[in-house]
Amino acid sequence: MPYIAIKAYPKDEGTKKKVVDKINQIFIDEWGCPPQAISISIEEIKPEQWVDKVVKPEIEPNKDKMLVLDGEKVYK
Repeated sequence: MPYIAIKAYPKDEGTKKKVVDKINQIFIDEWGCPPQAISISIEEIKPEQWVDKVVKPEIEPNKDKMLVLDGEKVYK
């Protein structure tokens, strides 16, 4: 707890490591997780596949669970 699955356009290894390090630290600091409880994965999706692999199967059916949608905070 937790498992964080990131789907994003391809990036270089250095950028991916920096992002994962920051997310990991946020969950330690803010969520109160011990480091050994955190798992993070990154799946790279090509831009031309984004709609079919992410938007349609994951974002659209889960709009009620989104906290940020299209760059906008949707929580109160």
